Amino acid sequence: MDSNPKITSLASRLVEPNHSDRSKHEEDADYDDDDALFAELEEEIENDNSSAMREQGLETLRREMARMREMKQSQYGTYNEITDEKEVVRVTAHEPRCVVHFYHPNFKRCEIMDKQLAKIAPKYFNTRFFRVFVENIPWLVEKLSIKVLPCVICFVKGVTKDRIIGFEELGNNDAFTTAALELRLSVCGVIQKPTGNVMDPIYSIQIIPKSLSKAESYHRVVVLPYSSLYPI
Repeated sequence: MDSNPKITSLASRLVEPNHSDRSKHEEDADYDDDDALFAELEEEIENDNSSAMREQGLETLRREMARMREMKQSQYGTYNEITDEKEVVRVTAHEPRCVVHFYHPNFKRCEIMDKQLAKIAPKYFNTRFFRVFVENIPWLVEKLSIKVLPCVICFVKGVTKDRIIGFEELGNNDAFTTAALELRLSVCGVIQKPTGNVMDPIYSIQIIPKSLSKAESYHRVVVLPYSSLYPI
């Protein structure tokens, strides 16, 4: 990570929220916007009085731009839909981290979950986020025993690490916060605190035994700002 706060601040401006279901024209426009922003940041760095700042800053921006474009092309940082069952199997088996929302368009709570995941996805460029319509994947629905919607399943290195069924574990409230869902996803490791210049999430977690006698069965989750935690 670059230690210069100005460089980090400028590079972080390359990270902008992405939107699913964009047309090719919109994606082309997005790349044009990236080029314009890069030119603006490049000019700002070149005008800096420090030669070390200019050299380090330009290298950082070029590296960050290349990385962000590569991730965008691989659908990272977006929340989109996969319609082919074989592709769902392939992606969940081969991508390091995936968050998959199994949904039905007639379910109001599926729509709510869509909106929340769309907010989270752009913050975590190391995790794939996508949704699948359950009627398109009958074999997977049976294999994964999906019976209640919305159902969000977290895959890490091809292994199911967690699933969120309905909203019961999110307070059973349609108005649950994005931070609550983000925290839940972080527990199983499917999303991680970004490194480099990508914007950090607001919260981290500490799992603390509730009591020594029942440490294996009960845990208390403490939510703290990253700034107050040692790396976990």
